[in-house]
Amino acid sequence: MVIGASIYAYYVYDSVKETASFIHEPIERNQEDRPKPKIQEAKEPITILLMGVDQRKGDQGRSDSMVVMTLNPSKESMYMFNIPRDSRTKIIGKGFEDKINHAYAFGGTKMAIETVENFIDVPIDYYIKVNMQSFSDIVDAVGGVKVQNKLSWYDSGYYRKGYKYERGEIFLDGAKALGYVRMRYQDPRGDFGRNERQRQVIKAVINKGAQFSSITKFDDILDVISSNVKTNMTFDEMKDIQANYKKALNDIKTFEINGQGTKINKIYYYIVSEQERESISTKLKEHLEMSTNDKNTQASE
Repeated sequence: MVIGASIYAYYVYDSVKETASFIHEPIERNQEDRPKPKIQEAKEPITILLMGVDQRKGDQGRSDSMVVMTLNPSKESMYMFNIPRDSRTKIIGKGFEDKINHAYAFGGTKMAIETVENFIDVPIDYYIKVNMQSFSDIVDAVGGVKVQNKLSWYDSGYYRKGYKYERGEIFLDGAKALGYVRMRYQDPRGDFGRNERQRQVIKAVINKGAQFSSITKFDDILDVISSNVKTNMTFDEMKDIQANYKKALNDIKTFEINGQGTKINKIYYYIVSEQERESISTKLKEHLEMSTNDKNTQASE
């Protein structure tokens, strides 16, 4: 039994390491102003940008879902919030203002990260990019998830046609989860309601994936990840974050970015005031134990 368990453990380790190497996609960054955080020795707070990209064959797509996460191991807490995809901001590398989700379409992961950094005036340490077309596969790979649904609606759309989402605790398989995080037109809160549901499912997937029972599904999970996820985390960094930051999951705080929708030249934008951006930035810097006077160098470039 011991030998069998040891062989299985090595197989799991070796498979995860191979998958981590396959999905590793580093980007060139200026590390002088923001060195890589010491996640092993000092366990410094870190930032992660999670991007859901509608990427199809022959089309780079847009980052329609952008979730910023800050993890503080000493406070054992995590902040998580969505950046509304229609937020009007300066596109770093282009020099003009546009919807923030267009940065990925213009310049891929690097331009998207730098534009987010400029928007919130906080550096991004790591990114995780997920192909939204495979989102249902990820949920299925962990065996589905349970969420508390605040709104009852009937989906007559493309993603889960003919399914009624009841109010209360519901179980979501992959197809139902995709419909759950996509719907916005039947939600009185529009994108804000959809953003909240996205965070619900993200937390549910994280918690489900961390359970011991998920080890039996690790082959399916790794298959989905290797085909649909990219990140600048190395395998060693993944191990360190898992070991030193997992307690941050015990206290996850979520919030929204307040703004106002308007049309400019007949195009809809979400306008976030400078005061709101400064408020969000201050909140994040305090959680990251940065000086509130620190300015992200990228913002001035």
